[in-house]
Amino acid sequence: MAKTAPNGTHFITLKNGYHLWTQTVGDGPIQLLTLHGGPGGTNEVFENFAARLAPYHVQVARYDQLGSWYSDQPDFTDPQNRERFLTIDYYVSEVEEVRQQLGLDHFYLLGQSWGGVLAIEYALRYPEHLAGVVLSSMIDNLAEYITNINAIRESMFTPAEVAYMKQVEARHDFRDAHYQALVAELGEHYLHHQSDPQVRHLISTMATPVYNYFQGDNEFVMVGALKDWDRRADIGKIQVPTYLTFGAHETMPLTAAKRMAATIPDATLHITPGAGHGQMLDNPADYFAALGEWLTQQAAR
Repeated sequence: MAKTAPNGTHFITLKNGYHLWTQTVGDGPIQLLTLHGGPGGTNEVFENFAARLAPYHVQVARYDQLGSWYSDQPDFTDPQNRERFLTIDYYVSEVEEVRQQLGLDHFYLLGQSWGGVLAIEYALRYPEHLAGVVLSSMIDNLAEYITNINAIRESMFTPAEVAYMKQVEARHDFRDAHYQALVAELGEHYLHHQSDPQVRHLISTMATPVYNYFQGDNEFVMVGALKDWDRRADIGKIQVPTYLTFGAHETMPLTAAKRMAATIPDATLHITPGAGHGQMLDNPADYFAALGEWLTQQAAR
Protein backbone atom coordinates (compact mmCIF):
# COMPACT_ATOMS: atom_id res chain seq x y z
CA MET A 1 0.00 0.00 0.00
CA ALA A 2 1.35 3.41 -0.95
CA LYS A 3 2.39 5.69 1.88
CA THR A 4 -0.06 8.31 0.64
CA ALA A 5 -3.07 5.99 0.53
CA PRO A 6 -6.04 7.26 2.56
CA ASN A 7 -5.96 4.02 4.54
CA GLY A 8 -2.69 2.62 5.78
CA THR A 9 0.43 3.62 7.64
CA HIS A 10 2.31 6.80 6.89
CA PHE A 11 4.11 9.72 8.49
CA ILE A 12 2.67 13.19 8.49
CA THR A 13 4.85 16.29 8.68
CA LEU A 14 3.72 18.92 11.14
CA LYS A 15 4.07 22.65 10.55
CA ASN A 16 6.88 22.61 13.13
CA GLY A 17 8.87 20.22 10.90
CA TYR A 18 8.57 17.12 13.08
CA HIS A 19 7.02 13.87 11.85
CA LEU A 20 4.27 11.76 13.44
CA TRP A 21 3.54 8.08 12.76
CA THR A 22 -0.09 7.50 11.81
CA GLN A 23 -2.22 4.57 10.72
CA THR A 24 -5.80 4.50 9.44
CA VAL A 25 -7.55 1.13 9.16
CA GLY A 26 -11.10 0.05 8.45
CA ASP A 27 -14.05 1.15 6.37
CA GLY A 28 -17.33 2.73 7.29
CA PRO A 29 -19.07 6.04 7.85
CA ILE A 30 -18.01 6.33 11.52
CA GLN A 31 -14.57 7.92 11.89
CA LEU A 32 -12.72 7.44 15.18
CA LEU A 33 -9.42 9.10 16.09
CA THR A 34 -7.63 7.68 19.13
CA LEU A 35 -5.30 9.42 21.59
CA HIS A 36 -2.94 7.25 23.62
CA GLY A 37 -2.08 7.57 27.29
CA GLY A 38 1.13 8.03 29.19
CA PRO A 39 1.93 10.82 28.84
CA GLY A 40 4.59 9.42 26.54
CA GLY A 41 2.92 6.08 25.83
CA THR A 42 2.26 4.67 22.36
CA ASN A 43 -0.60 3.97 20.00
CA GLU A 44 -0.20 0.20 20.42
CA VAL A 45 -3.10 -0.21 22.84
CA PHE A 46 -5.30 0.62 19.82
CA GLU A 47 -3.78 -2.00 17.48
CA ASN A 48 -6.94 -4.13 17.34
CA PHE A 49 -9.54 -1.36 17.50
CA ALA A 50 -10.29 -1.43 13.77
CA ALA A 51 -10.77 -5.22 13.79
CA ARG A 52 -12.86 -5.16 16.97
CA LEU A 53 -15.05 -2.30 15.73
CA ALA A 54 -15.37 -3.57 12.14
CA PRO A 55 -18.87 -5.01 12.82
CA TYR A 56 -19.96 -1.47 13.69
CA HIS A 57 -18.51 0.04 10.47
CA VAL A 58 -15.89 2.18 12.20
CA GLN A 59 -12.74 3.52 10.55
CA VAL A 60 -10.00 3.91 13.18
CA ALA A 61 -7.07 6.33 12.98
CA ARG A 62 -4.26 6.24 15.52
CA TYR A 63 -0.93 8.00 15.91
CA ASP A 64 2.01 8.46 18.23
CA GLN A 65 2.18 11.91 19.78
CA LEU A 66 5.36 13.99 19.47
CA GLY A 67 8.08 12.50 21.65
CA SER A 68 6.53 9.02 21.65
CA TRP A 69 8.19 5.91 20.29
CA TYR A 70 7.08 5.76 16.65
CA SER A 71 7.12 9.52 16.06
CA ASP A 72 9.90 12.11 16.19
CA GLN A 73 11.48 12.71 19.57
CA PRO A 74 12.80 16.22 20.20
CA ASP A 75 15.69 16.69 22.59
CA PHE A 76 13.80 17.45 25.78
CA THR A 77 16.99 18.23 27.67
CA ASP A 78 16.80 21.49 25.70
CA PRO A 79 14.80 23.98 27.82
CA GLN A 80 13.44 25.63 24.68
CA ASN A 81 11.96 22.32 23.49
CA ARG A 82 10.41 21.69 26.89
CA GLU A 83 8.84 25.14 26.90
CA ARG A 84 7.64 24.85 23.32
CA PHE A 85 6.25 21.32 23.28
CA LEU A 86 5.65 19.98 26.79
CA THR A 87 2.34 21.72 27.37
CA ILE A 88 -1.28 20.62 27.15
CA ASP A 89 -1.86 23.47 24.72
CA TYR A 90 0.75 22.10 22.32
CA TYR A 91 -0.65 18.56 22.36
CA VAL A 92 -4.22 19.80 21.81
CA SER A 93 -3.07 21.87 18.84
CA GLU A 94 -1.28 18.74 17.59
CA VAL A 95 -4.58 16.81 17.67
CA GLU A 96 -6.16 19.51 15.50
CA GLU A 97 -3.29 19.42 13.01
CA VAL A 98 -3.48 15.61 12.81
CA ARG A 99 -7.24 15.89 12.23
CA GLN A 100 -6.66 18.28 9.35
CA GLN A 101 -3.93 16.19 7.74
CA LEU A 102 -5.98 12.98 7.99
CA GLY A 103 -9.02 14.72 6.53
CA LEU A 104 -11.31 14.05 9.48
CA ASP A 105 -14.41 16.06 10.28
CA HIS A 106 -17.56 15.30 12.23
CA PHE A 107 -15.52 12.50 13.81
CA TYR A 108 -15.38 10.78 17.18
CA LEU A 109 -12.35 11.41 19.40
CA LEU A 110 -11.34 8.74 21.91
CA GLY A 111 -8.81 9.57 24.62
CA GLN A 112 -7.37 6.89 26.88
CA SER A 113 -6.04 8.14 30.25
CA TRP A 114 -3.72 11.09 29.40
CA GLY A 115 -5.35 11.02 25.97
CA GLY A 116 -8.60 11.76 27.81
CA VAL A 117 -7.11 15.01 29.10
CA LEU A 118 -6.45 16.01 25.50
CA ALA A 119 -9.91 14.85 24.40
CA ILE A 120 -11.59 17.01 27.07
CA GLU A 121 -9.50 20.01 26.08
CA TYR A 122 -10.16 19.41 22.38
CA ALA A 123 -13.92 19.09 22.94
CA LEU A 124 -13.93 22.42 24.76
CA ARG A 125 -11.84 24.16 22.08
CA TYR A 126 -12.95 22.55 18.78
CA PRO A 127 -16.50 21.19 19.25
CA GLU A 128 -17.47 22.10 15.68
CA HIS A 129 -15.37 19.23 14.32
CA LEU A 130 -16.69 16.54 16.66
CA ALA A 131 -19.55 14.08 16.32
CA GLY A 132 -18.78 12.92 19.85
CA VAL A 133 -16.06 12.28 22.40
CA VAL A 134 -15.07 9.11 24.26
CA LEU A 135 -13.26 9.41 27.59
CA SER A 136 -11.69 6.05 28.39
CA SER A 137 -10.45 5.88 31.99
CA MET A 138 -10.00 9.62 32.48
CA ILE A 139 -11.74 12.07 34.79
CA ASP A 140 -11.84 15.87 34.60
CA ASN A 141 -9.19 16.68 37.23
CA LEU A 142 -6.07 15.24 38.80
CA ALA A 143 -6.75 16.09 42.45
CA GLU A 144 -9.40 13.37 42.81
CA TYR A 145 -7.16 10.90 40.99
CA ILE A 146 -4.25 11.59 43.35
CA THR A 147 -6.52 11.08 46.36
CA ASN A 148 -7.88 7.85 44.91
CA ILE A 149 -4.56 6.32 43.88
CA ASN A 150 -3.13 6.93 47.34
CA ALA A 151 -6.24 5.46 48.96
CA ILE A 152 -5.65 2.37 46.80
CA ARG A 153 -2.09 2.22 48.06
CA GLU A 154 -3.28 2.43 51.67
CA SER A 155 -5.71 -0.45 51.10
CA MET A 156 -3.32 -2.66 49.10
CA PHE A 157 -0.19 -2.50 51.22
CA THR A 158 0.63 -2.83 54.90
CA PRO A 159 1.33 0.33 56.92
CA ALA A 160 5.00 -0.63 56.95
CA GLU A 161 5.08 -0.97 53.17
CA VAL A 162 3.34 2.38 52.68
CA ALA A 163 5.78 4.04 55.08
CA TYR A 164 8.68 2.45 53.20
CA MET A 165 7.38 3.73 49.86
CA LYS A 166 7.00 7.25 51.22
CA GLN A 167 10.57 7.16 52.58
CA VAL A 168 11.87 6.11 49.14
CA GLU A 169 9.87 8.89 47.51
CA ALA A 170 11.16 11.47 49.98
CA ARG A 171 14.75 10.66 49.05
CA HIS A 172 13.90 10.22 45.34
CA ASP A 173 15.42 6.75 45.24
CA PHE A 174 12.96 5.41 42.67
CA ARG A 175 15.29 2.66 41.47
CA ASP A 176 15.02 0.90 44.83
CA ALA A 177 14.20 -2.73 43.95
CA HIS A 178 11.60 -3.31 46.68
CA TYR A 179 9.89 -0.03 45.86
CA GLN A 180 9.71 -0.93 42.17
CA ALA A 181 8.23 -4.32 43.07
CA LEU A 182 5.45 -2.64 45.07
CA VAL A 183 4.68 -0.21 42.25
CA ALA A 184 4.58 -3.14 39.81
CA GLU A 185 2.10 -4.90 42.10
CA LEU A 186 -0.20 -1.90 41.87
CA GLY A 187 0.04 -2.06 38.09
CA GLU A 188 -0.89 -5.72 37.96
CA HIS A 189 -4.01 -5.14 40.05
CA TYR A 190 -5.35 -1.77 38.93
CA LEU A 191 -3.69 -0.72 35.68
CA HIS A 192 -4.28 -4.19 34.24
CA HIS A 193 -6.64 -6.23 36.36
CA GLN A 194 -6.54 -9.43 34.30
CA SER A 195 -3.65 -11.69 33.26
CA ASP A 196 -4.41 -11.14 29.56
CA PRO A 197 -1.35 -10.57 27.37
CA GLN A 198 -0.42 -6.91 27.39
CA VAL A 199 1.66 -4.86 25.01
CA ARG A 200 5.28 -5.68 25.85
CA HIS A 201 8.68 -4.97 24.33
CA LEU A 202 12.21 -6.18 24.88
CA ILE A 203 13.15 -2.57 25.62
CA SER A 204 11.15 0.26 27.11
CA THR A 205 9.17 2.28 24.55
CA MET A 206 7.93 4.82 27.10
CA ALA A 207 8.89 8.40 26.34
CA THR A 208 10.26 8.87 29.85
CA PRO A 209 11.10 12.59 29.51
CA VAL A 210 7.48 13.31 28.53
CA TYR A 211 6.06 11.11 31.31
CA ASN A 212 8.36 12.56 33.98
CA TYR A 213 7.61 16.13 32.96
CA PHE A 214 3.84 15.81 33.07
CA GLN A 215 3.37 13.05 35.66
CA GLY A 216 6.42 12.53 37.83
CA ASP A 217 8.28 9.32 38.55
CA ASN A 218 5.32 6.93 38.79
CA GLU A 219 1.57 6.78 39.39
CA PHE A 220 1.92 7.60 43.10
CA VAL A 221 4.23 10.59 42.70
CA MET A 222 2.15 13.20 40.88
CA VAL A 223 4.54 16.14 40.98
CA GLY A 224 4.64 17.00 37.27
CA ALA A 225 3.01 19.73 35.23
CA LEU A 226 -0.33 17.88 35.16
CA LYS A 227 -0.88 17.85 38.92
CA ASP A 228 -2.96 21.05 38.97
CA TRP A 229 -5.00 20.31 35.83
CA ASP A 230 -8.70 20.70 36.69
CA ARG A 231 -11.67 21.07 34.34
CA ARG A 232 -14.45 20.41 36.85
CA ALA A 233 -15.79 23.94 36.39
CA ASP A 234 -15.91 23.50 32.60
CA ILE A 235 -16.87 19.85 32.04
CA GLY A 236 -20.56 20.78 31.76
CA LYS A 237 -19.71 22.96 28.76
CA ILE A 238 -19.03 19.92 26.59
CA GLN A 239 -21.99 19.97 24.23
CA VAL A 240 -21.22 16.97 22.01
CA PRO A 241 -22.37 13.43 22.89
CA THR A 242 -19.92 12.02 25.43
CA TYR A 243 -19.24 8.38 26.28
CA LEU A 244 -17.53 7.76 29.61
CA THR A 245 -16.06 4.30 30.06
CA PHE A 246 -14.20 3.12 33.18
CA GLY A 247 -13.01 -0.17 34.58
CA ALA A 248 -14.81 -1.49 37.63
CA HIS A 249 -11.38 -2.01 39.27
CA GLU A 250 -9.94 1.31 38.19
CA THR A 251 -7.24 3.77 39.28
CA MET A 252 -9.64 6.60 38.46
CA PRO A 253 -12.37 7.27 41.07
CA LEU A 254 -15.78 6.08 39.88
CA THR A 255 -17.44 8.71 42.07
CA ALA A 256 -15.90 11.33 39.78
CA ALA A 257 -17.04 9.42 36.70
CA LYS A 258 -20.63 9.41 37.98
CA ARG A 259 -20.45 13.13 38.76
CA MET A 260 -19.24 13.80 35.21
CA ALA A 261 -22.05 11.71 33.76
CA ALA A 262 -24.54 13.83 35.69
CA THR A 263 -22.88 17.11 34.68
CA ILE A 264 -22.19 16.72 30.95
CA PRO A 265 -25.45 17.46 29.09
CA ASP A 266 -25.37 14.42 26.74
CA ALA A 267 -23.36 11.78 28.58
CA THR A 268 -23.44 7.99 28.80
CA LEU A 269 -21.50 6.14 31.52
CA HIS A 270 -20.33 2.57 31.09
CA ILE A 271 -18.47 0.52 33.69
CA THR A 272 -16.47 -2.37 32.23
CA PRO A 273 -16.72 -5.32 34.65
CA GLY A 274 -13.59 -7.18 35.70
CA ALA A 275 -11.36 -4.48 34.26
CA GLY A 276 -8.79 -2.00 35.48
CA HIS A 277 -7.38 1.12 33.84
CA GLY A 278 -6.61 -0.84 30.66
CA GLN A 279 -10.21 -1.87 30.02
CA MET A 280 -9.70 -2.80 26.37
CA LEU A 281 -7.09 -5.37 27.43
CA ASP A 282 -8.81 -6.66 30.56
CA ASN A 283 -12.31 -7.22 29.17
CA PRO A 284 -12.26 -6.56 25.42
CA ALA A 285 -15.56 -8.34 24.71
CA ASP A 286 -17.52 -5.98 26.94
CA TYR A 287 -15.46 -2.88 26.16
CA PHE A 288 -15.81 -3.09 22.36
CA ALA A 289 -19.42 -4.25 22.33
CA ALA A 290 -20.53 -1.34 24.50
CA LEU A 291 -18.38 1.19 22.61
CA GLY A 292 -19.51 -0.10 19.22
CA GLU A 293 -23.17 0.04 20.20
CA TRP A 294 -22.82 3.60 21.47
CA LEU A 295 -21.07 4.73 18.27
CA THR A 296 -23.79 3.05 16.18
CA GLN A 297 -26.55 4.74 18.19
CA GLN A 298 -24.92 8.15 17.83
CA ALA A 299 -24.42 7.75 14.09
CA ALA A 300 -28.10 6.93 13.69
CA ARG A 301 -29.27 10.08 15.50
